Amino acid sequence: MATPKSKILLAISGSIAAYKAALLCRLLIKSGYEVRVVMTPSATQFISPLTLSTLSNHIVYSDINDGATWHNHVELGSWADMMLIAPATATTLSKMAYGHADNMVIASYLSAKCPVMFAPAMDLDMWKHPSTVSNIETLKSYGNHYLGIGSGFLASGLEGDGRMIEPEEIVDAVNAFIDSTHDLSGKKVLITAGPTHEAIDPVRFIGNISSGKMGIAIAKECATRGADVTLVIGPTSEPLSSLKANVIKVTSADQMYQATQKAHLSADIVIFSAAVADYKVVKVADQKIKKSDDKLTISLQKNIDIAGTLGKSKRSNQIHIGFALETDNELLNAVAKVEKKNFNFIILNSLNDKGAGFQLDTNKITIIDKSGIQTLYEVKPKVKVAKDIIDYLVLKYL
Repeated sequence: MATPKSKILLAISGSIAAYKAALLCRLLIKSGYEVRVVMTPSATQFISPLTLSTLSNHIVYSDINDGATWHNHVELGSWADMMLIAPATATTLSKMAYGHADNMVIASYLSAKCPVMFAPAMDLDMWKHPSTVSNIETLKSYGNHYLGIGSGFLASGLEGDGRMIEPEEIVDAVNAFIDSTHDLSGKKVLITAGPTHEAIDPVRFIGNISSGKMGIAIAKECATRGADVTLVIGPTSEPLSSLKANVIKVTSADQMYQATQKAHLSADIVIFSAAVADYKVVKVADQKIKKSDDKLTISLQKNIDIAGTLGKSKRSNQIHIGFALETDNELLNAVAKVEKKNFNFIILNSLNDKGAGFQLDTNKITIIDKSGIQTLYEVKPKVKVAKDIIDYLVLKYL
């Protein structure tokens, strides 16, 4: 069950099912949650903000045009341990999917740094429309959690398509999710992610096309499950502001090693997902190299093997997890790295697998442990791959 410190931001949109929000709010508080409420303007036509303010013992926000309260969407998004949108109308789902922030509910959603659950409510024709189906799938791919028939959270399936599930079932789902997402509480998790750029001169570098998406997804998953996360990340264009983590930005392999070595001392779990450049330039030019001869020779030297080096100082109670992106002899190369770098297990990606690799929003992985046992997964969005990886970690090692 919930602890008194669990904080739920309950968001209500304009559906006839909004009348159930009073019972939902009361049940959440009874379960031990602290609840705050935001509403769309249309939701206030179905249930009074005063009712919900009285139940939650907090001000209810609904007017995006009130200059005195507009900034609260950022505060609420940072405050909550979970955002629960119930009921979520077709309009709200669409605005969530496309970031159309014209009310306090969507503005708070876009500012949220926590897991988001949503319980749809609409008539059958709207529910079955391809745009609604597409929006729900888009939201799920963002890592939001759908509450409804077949969601995986609910045992019953008595409601008709599109009808919001009952408040009691929503609270059961929230409790189950909260209970399952605190399995890394008290753990310090260190993650490396992204590429490194090794300077040639002031404007050129050697690097790779890693985006850091996989490592960022893992960092979000670990933070959601209660871990104290440090993310050491190379150059990336991916947004990092929503991460509940200590983010350390680096450029080169040497910088990544220094930051990782320092954080490694106190880490319980270390996940090496960065695509570190194997080589760096022996002598970096002080000035931009001018185009002159037909050929240019640049001398390279090996970068430090961050995972391998830290693997030698790994404590007996520390868990090290590696990544291997391979193009040939995939399994053989991955198994060799487990032993060589003292990993507990390794995640193998093959560029021969469709849907796997750099810059994609999906990945296909195989997990290989020290005994050589392989666990294969299908192609999934990286947010779901991150969950698979941490589920495996918790099941096997914690």
